[in-house]
Amino acid sequence: MNLGYLFSNAANKYPNRLAIISAEGNWTFKVFDQRTSRLAGAMLNAGLKKGDRVAILFFNSSYFVEVYFACLKAGLVATPVNYRFAGPEIVYVLNDAQPSILFYGVEFETTLQEIRQELETIRILVSPHDGDSSLALNYEEFLANGKRVGPTADVAEEDQCQIMYTSGTTGRPKGAVLTHRNLLWNLYNTILGREDKTGERALIVGPLYHTAALNNHFTIQVALAGTSIIVQKFEPESLLRTIEMEKATIISGAPALYNRLLQHPRAGEYDTSSITKCTVGSDKLPTEIKKRIFNFFPNINGIYEIYGCTEASPSIAILGAEDSLHKDGSVGKSAAFLEARIVDEDASSLPPGEVGELICRGPNVMQGYHRNPEGTKEALRDGWLHTGDLATMDKEGFFYIVDRKKDMIVSGGENIYPRELEEVLMGHPAIADVAVVGIPDPDWGEAVKAFVVLKEGLTINAQELIRFCKKHLASYKKPKAIAFVPSIPRNPSGKALKRILKEKYDH
Repeated sequence: MNLGYLFSNAANKYPNRLAIISAEGNWTFKVFDQRTSRLAGAMLNAGLKKGDRVAILFFNSSYFVEVYFACLKAGLVATPVNYRFAGPEIVYVLNDAQPSILFYGVEFETTLQEIRQELETIRILVSPHDGDSSLALNYEEFLANGKRVGPTADVAEEDQCQIMYTSGTTGRPKGAVLTHRNLLWNLYNTILGREDKTGERALIVGPLYHTAALNNHFTIQVALAGTSIIVQKFEPESLLRTIEMEKATIISGAPALYNRLLQHPRAGEYDTSSITKCTVGSDKLPTEIKKRIFNFFPNINGIYEIYGCTEASPSIAILGAEDSLHKDGSVGKSAAFLEARIVDEDASSLPPGEVGELICRGPNVMQGYHRNPEGTKEALRDGWLHTGDLATMDKEGFFYIVDRKKDMIVSGGENIYPRELEEVLMGHPAIADVAVVGIPDPDWGEAVKAFVVLKEGLTINAQELIRFCKKHLASYKKPKAIAFVPSIPRNPSGKALKRILKEKYDH
């Protein structure tokens, strides 16, 4: 079994059911299965062979998922590229991945014209242009020349399926190599944990070059013959309009997505009653936002919180809807077919309640990093993936993410976890968004600084916020400095880019 069979299986069972709703058009499972099979044949006709990498640079679109499933059928390795990257970053990823072919959206024509001579291995470029590209073959013409190729048993579960590049917020992006086996086990884990069922209508909002959107939000719908409503770019009112018009049943995203959705001034004007499931991932869901989600989507009976990382395909732990009502702050228990534990610096297991690094092992964990043996050696030790996340576990086996190991602040010998303070600050009625960082301090080593975004029309001064924090936390955890900023820069998965905040505002 390999992932290439998923679309064909769904097409055989539900040929006339809508598989894709997108700006490019709507496609049934039968038609989309035929198109992906023809595109797979076109790539093989162009000289690509099993194991070759295929770079994908599109905004969320039917093109993206069409190229992706064509790769799976042909035994090629899909390599999505972050569409927010600048030219030099795209060059780095493409030269590291060494793909033979690049499929890209017309929006990136100018950038690719500028960097084309720096791309070392790409010999074919394909884009859905209208004859105005000097670089690329026309997408539809390229597809039409292919002979249909269905999924083949020649592609084994141990074969590479994806190279998914990490966000690179702390350095160069690393390409996590994921196999068909990794992704199949991730499907089992996630479907069980999210209690997914067939025939849903799911909004695909997160960027598809991330494992959460591609492997969870989208691929689950293919496996269960649901309809994927592909949202090209997140814009709050447009998404609300789509929910109402398409009668979407599932919405998934980072806490930042929900926060922006709930704060939109016209949010209450749209019918959200079709939504029966909310899933949240990428970052901690503040209690205040969780309460508002329950009110905003009247027909959900809980929220599914998924914790994971690219290297785990991505799901590691899942908090079910029922548990979300009484396990506030938890990301749930480890996935069904995965082992996880909390360890100290020597990789010795810690008892419940102790803070340590969360590590895991299971069939969904990556092979390693592409062309990066040192990075692989650091991440995978004795068969365990070291996530770099600090967490605790309670006596019932529920995990609680405390913070990123690298983000922990040490002030006067005391460990301070930014997430804890961010949770408190988000509970203040004047605050719309927040990010907490450590800054150098001559007396204490590090001190706490909070970057705060206020809700429109509301004001508060720094000293009032510091006093608010002292009411809820030990005094040493309070911010020494507060900066009011117009917005918190975040990567596409919703994580705050704290390095950028420091560079921009700490002078």
